[in-house]
Amino acid sequence: EMDRALAQRFVDFVNSAPSHFHAVSQTRQVLETHGFTHLKERDSWSLSPNGKYFFTRNSSTIFAFVVGGKVRKEKGFKIIGAHTDSPVLKLKPISKVEKCGFLQVGVQLYGGGIWHTWFDRDLTVAGRVIAREGENFVEKLVYVDKPLLRISTLCIHLDRSANDSFSFDKETKLLPTIATAIKSQLLESLPSSESHHPVL
Repeated sequence: EMDRALAQRFVDFVNSAPSHFHAVSQTRQVLETHGFTHLKERDSWSLSPNGKYFFTRNSSTIFAFVVGGKVRKEKGFKIIGAHTDSPVLKLKPISKVEKCGFLQVGVQLYGGGIWHTWFDRDLTVAGRVIAREGENFVEKLVYVDKPLLRISTLCIHLDRSANDSFSFDKETKLLPTIATAIKSQLLESLPSSESHHPVL
């Protein structure tokens, strides 16, 4: 029963962390709940025996550590590392693409993904945006918890070799579709952008 509960906690964590920015945010909440103190890299640190601390970098990396009760330099220290990122399709700064009556989203590959598994499944958008609030810029986490995008394969009668081998140009064929041009026309009331589709 304990194993099941731990597994469910991990699944809940993964589901709440669709990007490495979200993963760091979730980890920070867990650490603060367990009494860890947030440090800033640019400050001078005053660490105490048995103290628990963490700091972040770029909101995409988090370091947590515990100071022993009897600290001796000759004892050294133990470190465990893991990465918060994973293979994704990152939105390009100018992502607006339109081909054959379909609105597509320009992306770039990040990480060593098994990219053929990204076809014909629901995709969404998650990550961090920098927004202007008055005279300041602030970070905001974004997660659209519903299907928005899809990378479709051809029907079998248009690609008879699909069952024998499936190869594709990652730069031109791995573009998610977000809507048809007709739907875009119906949504003309949305704010326009030179860089991204209003639907996005």
